[in-house]
Amino acid sequence: MEEKILPIALRNAIKYNGKANPKAVLGIFLSENPEYRSKAKEIMPIVEKVVEDVNKLSLDEIKKKLEELGEDTKKKEKKEKGLELPNVKDKVVMRFAPNPSGPLHIGHARAAVLNDYFVKKYGGKLILRLEDTDPKRVLPEAYDMIKEDLDWLGVKVDEVVIQSDRIELYYEYGRKLIEMGKAYVCDCNPEEFRELRNKGIPCKCRDRAVEDNLELWEKMLNGELENVAVRLKTDIKHKNPSIRDFPIFRIEKTPHPRTGDKYCVYPLMNFSVPVDDYLLGMTHVLRGKDHIVNTEKQAYIYKYFGWEMPEFIHYGILKIEDIVLSTSAMYKGIKEGLYEGWDDVRLGTLRALRRRGIKPEAIYEIMKRIGIKQADVKFSWENLYAINKGLIDKDARRFFFVWNPKKLVIENVDKKVLKLRMHPDRPEFGERELIFDGEVYVVGDELEENKMYRLMELFNIVVEKVDDIAYAKYHSDDFKIARKNKAKIIHWIPIKDSVKVKVLMPDGEIKEGFAEKDFAKVGVDDIIQFERFGFVRIDKKDDEIVCCYAHR
Repeated sequence: MEEKILPIALRNAIKYNGKANPKAVLGIFLSENPEYRSKAKEIMPIVEKVVEDVNKLSLDEIKKKLEELGEDTKKKEKKEKGLELPNVKDKVVMRFAPNPSGPLHIGHARAAVLNDYFVKKYGGKLILRLEDTDPKRVLPEAYDMIKEDLDWLGVKVDEVVIQSDRIELYYEYGRKLIEMGKAYVCDCNPEEFRELRNKGIPCKCRDRAVEDNLELWEKMLNGELENVAVRLKTDIKHKNPSIRDFPIFRIEKTPHPRTGDKYCVYPLMNFSVPVDDYLLGMTHVLRGKDHIVNTEKQAYIYKYFGWEMPEFIHYGILKIEDIVLSTSAMYKGIKEGLYEGWDDVRLGTLRALRRRGIKPEAIYEIMKRIGIKQADVKFSWENLYAINKGLIDKDARRFFFVWNPKKLVIENVDKKVLKLRMHPDRPEFGERELIFDGEVYVVGDELEENKMYRLMELFNIVVEKVDDIAYAKYHSDDFKIARKNKAKIIHWIPIKDSVKVKVLMPDGEIKEGFAEKDFAKVGVDDIIQFERFGFVRIDKKDDEIVCCYAHR
């Protein structure tokens, strides 16, 4: 059985920078040997032992061992075409344009990274444009938070443009469209207009004289009108009703966080965006394919002003599951006390991922790999974690941790002092000391009476009684006996000098327990690995050490 499992464990270790995962190895083994599926629980201890032995080897030793088994470990280099932009004539000008309604989340990272990547590849300029022309959706502190998030992500911003500083400019171009007869002020009831639009019938306002529209426009700007909008004249028979005479300005009397009540007429996205994209000299615009209709709407603005459109690249939707991404939902949860802040580990903000120990380089790399494909893509958290593991594993010291702890008393055995490496491949990290004196903590729900267990790196025991306190007897040192008895390998912490620990999990669970005494040496922001549990980042040190879970 070990001979069958070994090459799988070795290949898995190479794939993940020298550290095989027992569950992954078992899964591959069972898929290749389906006749053993009914015996998965019996096979798991064997897998764990093989993986434990493999993970003690260096990456070079793993490759050598696999070659001895007759497998080629040299990766065949793929000639992959790098990410490219179409029609690049000289230096590019690109933009990342979020709404400042909150900090950036993992979904924003795709556009931020790809724009930054192309500007660095071709040379040019990246503009951060904060699109804040809807006062109801602006969070004042988000202006700085977004800049901080981009800086952490490694995105270099060359210029910052804030749309609320450009309102007068939008008015200038809005007035021009009215003077050209390409836009008009509409005071129709919205439902009445929608009914006419859907039938392809122009409303009564469409043929109003330019002079009358300009008079109404001035009244709008002076705050004398309510419930009116400026509409762009398009094809009233267009096959897509949403494109027919869409609005480009609307009344909004909510005070703006930056300009107060200075303005009450604000441009809508399909007007301000093309005006800015042209005036700021955009050469290429990256956007999701859900914006294809917006691109068609904005083309009317370019046509009416005689402007050349930038190159538009529409990529597939990035589907991100299992995490909170809605800025409004996050903000509501923070205000109600459901979340402790924008960096709550249950959220999908970059701040939350940073707090968990996810490196910006990992996020940057996965977004490059996702690229600008037109097909929709399901975001893989496992792929992100694998990249991140490759970045943090080499520097992460190892410790034991037990949660939901139960006291275990082991009889008929002498005191033992173990010296374990802080890192299996980094002897320069030194050693940690575990002193076994007969009383330890183990994970509370792991023990059953009359069963044999292997205390990791120690010996075999047989549990005799499980109550508020569990009791066991020493059985033997030999690991082969543990395997023969299908003994589960469990972690343990000496009760004496143990360190109180709390781990915040992304699913909202809180794991409370103890770590070994040398864990007290860690510092805030350190990323370590709790063996057979996962990587964590040290968040706070007080009466207890608070950690944030990253991944396995």
